[in-house]
This record gives sequence, structure tokens and C-alpha cells, in this order.
Amino acid sequence: MKNRKSRDSLAVTRMKTVGSKTVTQYRQALGAAGELRKKPVTKYIFLQVIKSRAAREKFPSQEFEAEMLMDAYSGLLSDQSIILSMNSSFVDPLLQFESQLEILELSFRSVFSLPDLSTVQALGRNSDNAEDLENLYENIFNMYEDTLIILVSKDFYKIQILKEMAMWINQNKQYLQERAMTIITRVLIFAAKRVRKYPSIDAPCLGLLVAELSLLCSHKNPSVVQLATTGMNYLLYIGICQNSNIEKHRPSVGETDNPKVIASEFELLPKDIQGDRNKIAKSVGQILLPTFLTDFVWTLLKKLSSPDDETASEAASLLTLTLEYHAQKITMVSKIVDDIYEQLTWNSSHTMKDVLLRVISLLIRASPKKVIFQLMEFPVPADEALLLMWQAASTESSVAPQVLKTILSILKGKPGELEETLVERRRFSLDATNLMPVAASQALCTFLPVNSYRKVVTKLFPEFLMALMLQLFYCSQLLKDTGKDRPLYVRDGLKVLLNCSGLEEVHDALEKKNFWDQFSQVMDHQYGIQVIAKTLSECNFPQFPETLHYVYKIAVEGPRRSEDSIVTIIFFAELLNNFFKESLPEEFLVLFRNWINDSNPSVSKMSLQKIASMAPVFSKIESVCNLLLPILDAFLSKEHTVIIRAMLTLRNILSKLDKAMYSTVCVRIASSYCPLMDHVNGGIQCMAIRHFGELLVDMNQYKWMLNHIILGSLVPMILFLESTETRIANLPSYESYITDLISDTLGFLGSSRYFLKRGAIILVGYLGKSGAHLLLRDEVDVMIEVIERVARDEDPLNKRLAEITHGLFKEIAYQIASSTIKQTFRRWVKMFHTKKLKPIYDLANIIKEIMEDLEVSAEDSLVDFANKKSKYTFENHHLSLTSDHV
Repeated sequence: MKNRKSRDSLAVTRMKTVGSKTVTQYRQALGAAGELRKKPVTKYIFLQVIKSRAAREKFPSQEFEAEMLMDAYSGLLSDQSIILSMNSSFVDPLLQFESQLEILELSFRSVFSLPDLSTVQALGRNSDNAEDLENLYENIFNMYEDTLIILVSKDFYKIQILKEMAMWINQNKQYLQERAMTIITRVLIFAAKRVRKYPSIDAPCLGLLVAELSLLCSHKNPSVVQLATTGMNYLLYIGICQNSNIEKHRPSVGETDNPKVIASEFELLPKDIQGDRNKIAKSVGQILLPTFLTDFVWTLLKKLSSPDDETASEAASLLTLTLEYHAQKITMVSKIVDDIYEQLTWNSSHTMKDVLLRVISLLIRASPKKVIFQLMEFPVPADEALLLMWQAASTESSVAPQVLKTILSILKGKPGELEETLVERRRFSLDATNLMPVAASQALCTFLPVNSYRKVVTKLFPEFLMALMLQLFYCSQLLKDTGKDRPLYVRDGLKVLLNCSGLEEVHDALEKKNFWDQFSQVMDHQYGIQVIAKTLSECNFPQFPETLHYVYKIAVEGPRRSEDSIVTIIFFAELLNNFFKESLPEEFLVLFRNWINDSNPSVSKMSLQKIASMAPVFSKIESVCNLLLPILDAFLSKEHTVIIRAMLTLRNILSKLDKAMYSTVCVRIASSYCPLMDHVNGGIQCMAIRHFGELLVDMNQYKWMLNHIILGSLVPMILFLESTETRIANLPSYESYITDLISDTLGFLGSSRYFLKRGAIILVGYLGKSGAHLLLRDEVDVMIEVIERVARDEDPLNKRLAEITHGLFKEIAYQIASSTIKQTFRRWVKMFHTKKLKPIYDLANIIKEIMEDLEVSAEDSLVDFANKKSKYTFENHHLSLTSDHV
């Protein structure tokens, strides 16, 4: 090329003289024509000017060739003026770039569609005309090059235009590809020299441009390859300047102009690299920052779908080589995996299917966690494309531990729950929320049978087993909540886990129990977990020690959710129940105490239920009292179901407990029943009184320890007996104790405290009514005599209650006077039939009658009247007996 002046000047200032005319005169003619070239009339005038000048200068060229070159030049000149005018305007930078790029693309299609230089040279008949046309031809490309240099010099970001040019080159093989590559290379040389002067630059398209040029390094045209290689060297030097991890030499201004220094620094790739993709892949990966390298890989990945087989094949080779060396530097792994899935889904017979799957294998080798998380995010059930990707991922044996641990962490999640750590975009087929754990269950069927994964899973068996137990719980809940068909992936995951862990015997045993078939039905989660734990125990599975240790560990550390605790309790209790028949270690007792005190009522109830089922084992523990105290604390729960479950569990343990040990805690237990006998819930009331009576029966020989508790329970028991609820009919008679209880209660009839005396009268009446068949005539006569003395009491209310009780015992005496045969039959019947007790006293009506009978004299003061009235005023549901409570 001829010597040229500054590349920042317009191309027209470097044109040679044409004939006897100067450059200035010729530019005036072309400039005037360029401004009006798109108007039909002025374009005709323009062509006439060219032909007349050609005639005067004796140019024998054809009109068509003259029109083509002049139109290209004038059009480019006009486009350049528009592009550069935008540079100095206040247009939005993005809009400015897009507009300039659009104009440059139109100019590119026009300029690089011209004939090649040899064709232009043949247009003239003598050397002078050929030289003139050649000068015009060269200046067209010079102008395009100068436009790019000006844009890059003003804004380095616009080097991205070169990436677009590299793409335009391959769109049409008829373009002047070598010419285009020459311009790209020259602009890159300018950019590389410029970047040496600045500490930082803005070139976000670096990776994309490197990808485009790397593909051109295997072009069929050796000249294009040489230009692409040169351009790559300068481009990689720009990459070095952006990479702070690479030492680089920034020479002074004087050194910058030394061609030898520049050439030696820029030769990063060998001059002849055609076909040597290995060197390109290594150099690119070493020099580019992770973000740019990711762009490089992403561009090559998209090229796999190119309709040009050669381009797709070259991209495939570069892509796999780059990932083999530098996959660990890739940042957008999830995006790449997602794109591969979309390509395989969109075209199941993709010509590059093997390459796409190979990319998955290479990525999982470097980033197993990222790849697995993305693979678990695709729809469930897995389609053919996803199954292929799972299989490709499973081929990398070196990362088997990391892959399984990642799957395990996903299995510990809750289906349908959105977590902060998960990707924001969801595309699941069964639900709009997180179903990654369901996908992970299905993925086990692909990964575990692989030998390398089979070896690893043996070490992680307890963790996978508990994770699948958790998924069994969630799937049961999911089925109940949504009514959808149960996903069977948990079942399949359990089956493959057992078979790959050497537990085929357990698998077959569950098969015989028809357990696997029940997954398609509504299976209670507790039943399913119990069956698995029991079957493992029956088969004496060799992993028992490590499984027990792991379950104990997670129980101590504390699970993330209440569901985790419930699953742990069920499985742990079943293992203990099967392997510890005699007694339990103290450490396990602590766990159950913590579970009882859990803030979640479901956890408390499940732990109490399991303790009740293991009552024979717990009752043999020396420190069982340490377990009874938390159970008693559960009586204070705000959740009624927890209280009921605690009372039932306590009775189960007490029924198996040694009497001597029982006696040490009976007072505390009896005291705990008293508040429950006055509970707002009728069911709790009834159960508390019944269990209190059972405790009195159990502790018959220790009754002296409980006398003060019995007295304290009189008030709630009397209130309960006066209840109109039907539960009163189910209150059992504790026959072995009732006579002694009546005898003790009669002693309080002589008390000077009105409320205590009143409570004793009512209790004696109910005890006599419920235990009449147990009393002897002499006992009844003594009771009648005592009550007669109370009937003479000064207090009208006590007097009225005593009269009712007196009548009740008179009726009992009359029944006892009947024949011995009738008495015996009556007692026999009452042994098997609990008599329905009805309220005897109806305190509210008695008080009302007394109030009406009171005659208040006129001279009584208002104060005296108030005092008398308050003495007989009671609440409907809670008598003021507590003021004299013993």
C-alpha cells in the first residue's frame, strides 16, 4: 500500500491527482455529488459529470464500472459524515452505537461486495487509467478503515464493531474476506498501541471478538488465516493489559514507536497456527479474564448450531479443547447448561449432540456443584434430553463425591418451598415452586448404578437414607395437600440406594411386604418410615452403627425444620425399639427430653407418642425420673393435643414403673393433675381426673403421702361433678379406694371453714352415689349420723346441701335393706357398668332460692344488706372455694 498520512484524517485527503486535476478539485466534485447521491435527478447529473471528466481525460472505462465505484465512494463519504457527526452529539451512548453500527453494516455490504482489485485493474485500457481506478478503489477501503479508527480512538468500547465485522464476513463468502480481515487487523494494531498508554480500558466484547477471530484462524484462505493470527496476537495483548494477574511491560512513549519492541511483545501466537487449535485454546484460556473467557466459550457454544458445518465443527473443537484446559475459569456455568438443555430439547437429533454432552462432562469436572444444581432445576419428570445430560455428568468419576454430596444437600430440601439460595427462575412441570428434591430423587437412579458412584454412596448411606426418609414424609404431605398422584421417584431412589449399598435383602423383604406397591396409594408417612426402619432392623443391616451415629448427630445438632425432627424421631425410635430391648443409654434419653420441650407442638406430640410406644424400655432406665419431669412440664402446654398426649404417655410409663421408684415422684405427678382437673377443655378435665384416680389406686399403700393433694383436688373435682357435660358419665369409679375416700372426707364436715365444709358435703354425696354398691349398712348409718349434724348448721347453704346429701344416703340405706341376692346382683352389674351420674345439687338454683327467702328488714342499712348478699353470691362456673382452699 502507498505511504499514508495520519489515519485519523479522512481518506479523500490522501488521494492522488487524477489526470491534470488536483485532489482538492476532485474532492469538490465528489463532495457535491455525495451529498445528493441518493436523489434520482442529482445522481444522473453526477454520472454525467463523471462521464464528461472521463471523456476529457480520455478514460475509456465503462459507465457501469464508473457508477459502481463512484457510488460506493460517495455513499461511504456520506455515511462517514453521519457517523462522525453522531460522535460529537449528545445522543444516548447506546442509541449512538446502535445507529453507527447499523450504518456501518450497510456500508460494509456495499463496500465489500465490490469486485476484487484484479478486476478493477482490468477495467482500464492503459496503465494510467488502471492506476487511477486502483487509487479510487483503495481509498474506498481506506475510508472505511479510517472511520473505524476514529470511532475506536474516541471510544475504545466501539472495538465491538470489529466483532460484528467478523460475523458479517462469514455471512456471505462472496464478500472480500481478505480485505475485511486486513481492516480488522489494522484497527487492532491501532487499538493495541493505544491501550499501552492507559492503565485501564473498556472492552467488554473482548471474549466475543477472540472467538470470532479464532474461528477464522482455520479459514481455507491462508491469507485470511495469517491476518486472523496477527489480529489474535494484538487482541490477546489487549487481554493481557486487562488481566492484572499477568505481568506486562508498558514501555515509555519513546519505546512505543519502536517496531521491533512492538512486534516482539505482540507475538503471543505462532505465525503459522492453521489447524493447531490446541495452542489457541491454551493461550486464550491463560490470557483472558474469566468473564471474557466465558464469553469466548459462550460464542463457540452458539456456533454449534451454525448452518455452516465447517464453522460448527471448528467451534466444537475449540470449545472442547478450551474447557479441557480452563473449565474452572468459566463463570456462567448455569447459563451454559441451560442453553445446552434448550438445544437438545429443541432438536433431539442435534448434529453436535455428542459435543454438547461432552461440554456437560467437562463443566462438571470443574464445577460439579453448579452443574448439578442447574441439572436439578429442569422439569420433572426428566425428559430424554435431561436424562442424557445426567448420564453425561455421571461419566466423570473424579467428582463423584462432590456430585453425590450436592445431590444430598438438595434432597434435604423441602419440595414446594422457595429458598434464598435457589435460582429465581422456575420452570417445573408439576409445580411452579421448588421441586429440585423430587428431581434429585429421580437422578439417583442414573448416578448410583455407576461404579464410581456406587463406591462413594457406601460411605454416605446413612445420610442418603435419612434424606430419602425426609422426602417420603414430604411426598406424603404433598399428596394430601394437592391431591396429585404421588411421585414415585422417592420409591425409585430408595430401591436403587438399597441395591447399590449391598442391601438387596432389605429390598426383597420390603417387596414381600408389598411396601413398594403402596407408594402409589395414600401412605401415612409415619407408617412408611416405621416399615423401612423395622425391615432394616430385622435384616440386621451392617450399616446400623454408622446410621445410628448419624441420626444421633443430626438430632443433637438440631435439624433445620420441624419436619426433619419428626422424621428423625420416628426413625430413631424405631431403631432403638428394635435394637435396645432392655435399656437405653443415658445419651438417648437427653434427646427425647429436648424433643418434648420443642417449641413445635408436632415435634412434642411425636416424641411423646414414641416414648409411649417404648414405655417398657424407658421404665427400666435408672434415671427415668429425668424423663418424667419434662412430660409433666408438657402439661403446661398451650396446645391441648400435647397435654392429652403427655397424659397418655405418662400413664403408659407409670403402668410399667417399679412401685418404689413410682412413689418417689407420685406427689409431683399428683400435683400436676390438679390444675388440669380445672382445665377449660372438658376432655382434658375428664382425663386428668381419671388418671388422678388411677394414680390413687396405684399408690394405695402410699396414700398418706397424697392426703394433702387429695384435699387440694376437692374443689376442681366438685366443679367437674356439677358439670352438665356428657363426659361425666364416663368417669370411672375407683372401687378399691372409694370407701376410704368417703371416710377421709367425712372428717372435714366438722371444719369451721364454710367453704371446706361445703366442698366435703358435695364430695361425700357424689362418692356415695357412685360407690353405693360398695358400702355396708353400718357404714351408711355412720355417714347418715354425721350428715344429720351438718344439717343443723347455721349456714343456710350448707344446711340445704346437707339435707340433699342426707336424703341421698337414706335412699342408699333403703337399697341395702333389700335382699342379699338383690344386693349381690346389683354389685355384679355395677362392676361392668358405669352408672351415669347426673348433677345432684344444682348449686345455682339452691343459691337463688336462698336469696329469695331472705327477708331484709327496713331498718337494715344498705351496708348490712350488701354484706349479707355478697355472702351468698357465686360465679356460675367457678365457686369461690379457693378462698378456703387447703
